Parts: sequence; C-alpha cells; structure tokens
Amino acid sequence: MPGNGEAVTQQTEAPSGGRSSFVLSRGVVILFAVACGAAVANVYFSQPLLVTMGHDLAMSPALVGSVVTLTQVGYGLGLFFLVPLGDVTDRRRLIVAQLLLLVVALAVVAAAHTAAILLAGMAATGLLAVVTQTLVAFAASLAPPAGRGRVVGLVTSGVVIGILLARTVSGLMADLAGWRSVYLASASFTAVLALVLYRVLPRHSDAPPTTLRYGQLLRSTLTLFARERLLRLRALFGLLVFAAFSTLWSSIALPLSEAPYFLPHSAIGALGLIGVAGALAATVAGRLNDRGLSRRTTGIALALLAASWLPLAFTRSSLWALVVGVILLDLAVQAVHVTNQTLIYALHPEAGSRLIGGYMVFYSIGSATGAIAATSLYTAAGWGAVCALGAAFSCLGLVLWAFTRRGAPERATEAAARSEA
Repeated sequence: MPGNGEAVTQQTEAPSGGRSSFVLSRGVVILFAVACGAAVANVYFSQPLLVTMGHDLAMSPALVGSVVTLTQVGYGLGLFFLVPLGDVTDRRRLIVAQLLLLVVALAVVAAAHTAAILLAGMAATGLLAVVTQTLVAFAASLAPPAGRGRVVGLVTSGVVIGILLARTVSGLMADLAGWRSVYLASASFTAVLALVLYRVLPRHSDAPPTTLRYGQLLRSTLTLFARERLLRLRALFGLLVFAAFSTLWSSIALPLSEAPYFLPHSAIGALGLIGVAGALAATVAGRLNDRGLSRRTTGIALALLAASWLPLAFTRSSLWALVVGVILLDLAVQAVHVTNQTLIYALHPEAGSRLIGGYMVFYSIGSATGAIAATSLYTAAGWGAVCALGAAFSCLGLVLWAFTRRGAPERATEAAARSEA
C-alpha cells in the first residue's frame, strides 16, 4: 500500500519460506493509526449513551454505571492476557482474529435486548479492543530504530484521535439513528479494517520468535518489570499523566452542564475536537525521540502538564481558559506517552508486545484512579478541588522526572537505538 513520505523496506518471511520485501510507507503507518483509533474508540462510545441504554433496557442507575466499569475491566484483562501473545505468534493473524472477534462482540452489543447480554458484550468489547496495543507493537517492530519514534508517534496520534472523538461521534450518531447504530457502524468498519489489514500487513515481523509457553510468557512480563528500571520508571510516568488526563476528561462535563453555561451534551462532546491538537504532540515527540531528546521532551511536557491546570482552574469564568488548558494538557500527555512507548520498546524489541502491554496496565490504573477520584471530589468540594487533584498528579510526575533525570538507562537505550540504525 504505497504512500507519500519516507518508506522503509523490511525483510519478512514469505509463505514459501523465502524472503520478500515489505515497504513500511507513510500510507501503511496511517493505516495502523486508523485501525488503532477505530479499535480504542469502542471503549469510549458508551459514555454519552448510558442514559439512553438504561432507558431502553430498563436498567437501574447502578447497573448502567457498570457498563463502563466492565468495559474497562475487560480492557485491563486484555492488556495482560492477550497483548503478550504478539511476541509468540504471527501478529498479522492475531490482529485479524481479534478484529473479527471484536466485530462479533459489537454485534452482540447492538442486538442486546437484556442487560445481561449488553454487559457481556461490553466486557468482550473491552477485552478485544486491546488489539490497539498489538498494532502499536507491530508498527514499532516494522520500523527501523532510527525512525521508530516517528512511526510510534504517528500511530499514537490515531489512538489520541480515536479516544477524543469517540464520545462526539457516538453522541451525534445516537441522536440521528439511535444508540444501536453506533455499534452496528463500528462493527461494519471493523470488519472492513480486518480485511484490509489482512491484505496489507506482512506475514511476519523481523523479530525472532520466542519459544515461551503461554504461562511463561505472562510470568516474563512480570520479570521484565523486576529487571528493567527504565520500564518501571516510564510506567510510573504513564500512570501519573493518565491520572491527570482522566481527572479532566471524566469530570469536565459536570461544570459545563451547570451554571453559567448549561451546555448540551453535544457541545460538551465537541471539546474532543479541541483535544485532537494532542495528536500533533504525538508526531513531534516521536521525532524528538529519534534525535535522542527523550529526557528533555519528558521534562518539558511534564512542566506543561502542571501549568495546564492554571487556566483550567478558570473554566467556570472563561471558556477560552478551558480551551487553552485542554490544548496544553493533551499536548503534554501525548508527548510523554509517545516517549514512554518508544523508549521501553527499544529495551527488548523481541518482547515488544509484553513491554507495551505491561506499560498500558499502568495507563489503565492511572485512568481509573483519576476518573474515580475526580468525580467523587467534584461532588464533595467542587471544580477547584478537581483542578488541585490534577495539578497534584502532574507535579508528582515532574518531581519524579527531576529526581531521576540524571540516571543512565535512557541514554543507553537511545545510544543502542542509534547504533542499530
């Protein structure tokens, strides 16, 4: 699938056992980004639809709330139990199989006429949506070390856009054709993506296969955390920045739906369009990492993240302050996220799926922590307290960076990546 921009030729195993060339063009990288965004969006589609779902299926408020919880639980389980499989099996087949199973799960959700079926379908949707991380690891494995940051940045921009636009798209579609149309459309698009990826992606990456059994594979993920200081450090950065990210996005609808704004859900959902600016940071951060500037990029991004909470604190009196804060926060979070993934993948490319899957578990923990704490705190103490919480997460990340920035592991990783180019 040719595209404009730089192209990288990878040697992959042909079905006959010989070697054939695979061109990682910009078009293929964009395909990875689209697939990632489409897959991860399924985790967030339900958030604006909960009330409508509850009315349609006669669900209690507590049961409606469990829709999001079960989706996130499924996603967390998938990160640990499914993503590592990318290190022991043909990634193309794994990705296509997960996408086809995701189509089934989405169809179950769209056709659900009881709460039990809906909840089962949402849990399965979350479990299978982790194909996003398998795609990220596959893209990183196909990229040369010297250009890996650029590729990871472009693919991650798709993830950012998918997360931020999911609520907007689902809200608009539900208004036009009902909440079930959201999942039917997603199932159809996912099926098309499965077919395209099957035709375009190479049969094997150039990473050597591992002979680990499944149980050993899962244990080795824990071993990697015990052995690699850089992985532990970057996982903590991920936890803190996504706790800050979730603190904002899980609670921002609350002050905007009250005086003096009284904004409708569609207008609140449109904030996701502003947050898409964070996708720009993903690509820029990737290029900076390729130049060996990961430590500096992390420090600047964490400082911007902490600073973003100052304009966000004035949300009740100025929508422009909110816009500035959202842009700063999303730019910072995505810059740190891309830097994290680029660095940890370079530790052990042959274990890329385990590294990224394990790292993303901390992402999920941070997201859940921020969401639960922010909504509870808003009820008890208001928007100012929520901003203080987000600033605390951000400042903790900046302090952690300041105390660990003189260590050697990141420099060693960058040097190794450049030497492989």
